[in-house]
Amino acid sequence: MGNQPAKNRIKRFTPIQRLFHLLLLLFFLIQGATGVARMYIETGFGQSLVSCFGGYENALIIHKWVGIFLLLLFLGHLAYLFFNIGWKNFSQLINSPDSLLPRWVDLGQFFQHVGWFLGITKAPEFDRWGYWEKFDYWAVFWGMVILGGTGLLLAYPLAASRLLPGWTLNVVFWIHRIEAILAMGHVFTIHFFVAHLRRHNFPMDRAIFEGSVDLAATRHEKPDWIQRLEKMGLLPGLLVPEAGKKQQIVFYLFGYAAITLGLILLIGGIINSPHITW
Repeated sequence: MGNQPAKNRIKRFTPIQRLFHLLLLLFFLIQGATGVARMYIETGFGQSLVSCFGGYENALIIHKWVGIFLLLLFLGHLAYLFFNIGWKNFSQLINSPDSLLPRWVDLGQFFQHVGWFLGITKAPEFDRWGYWEKFDYWAVFWGMVILGGTGLLLAYPLAASRLLPGWTLNVVFWIHRIEAILAMGHVFTIHFFVAHLRRHNFPMDRAIFEGSVDLAATRHEKPDWIQRLEKMGLLPGLLVPEAGKKQQIVFYLFGYAAITLGLILLIGGIINSPHITW
């Protein structure tokens, strides 16, 4: 017993959920890089990015194929939800703290959190999901619908023009571009900072890679979740040891490589934005 690692972390994500996030992360970065490369082709920044993919046309081909993979991943996620939702207790489930559906308490905790930032209220005591985590999930969910739908229309313009007036493809193009800019802006700033760079999680939140979170830190930030699990007698069964040092190094290297690429796209895009044709 003395040689066994301490179980000081609590399970938060299943292996399939971690795989979904890993593929989403990889596909999103590729889509961001190929999209920005083509959008900024008039600049040295865009031309450097395009050269990484073998040229302008190759960047477009990769963008289309990875977009299709993203749509398949989204359909896989919908199937995962369908087969894993407890339909018998559906009405109770959607009102449960385990649900990712927004609730009125999330709005209250948001304003309480802002008050805590300003030093005028105490910190909110979160349950399993914080309001920012629910926002992240649903932002990605609807972002996939908008980007995937508009992306399909743009990838197959002749087929699309049989269903829609030709001028609508110009509108679709701008919806696709604006949603992509919003998605990258959110992920490369707010998501990166909140998930990894704020004091509570710095230098990186390994939860989505490792599948678990530190119990002491979670008890501090999400006491309602931990207390609920203790009352239900579920906490001991969810405790796991920390990943090995080698695994942690891989998590950090991979995570910071993703953050670095995202920040390069973000900063390069902002600096070069006056030099492209909108």
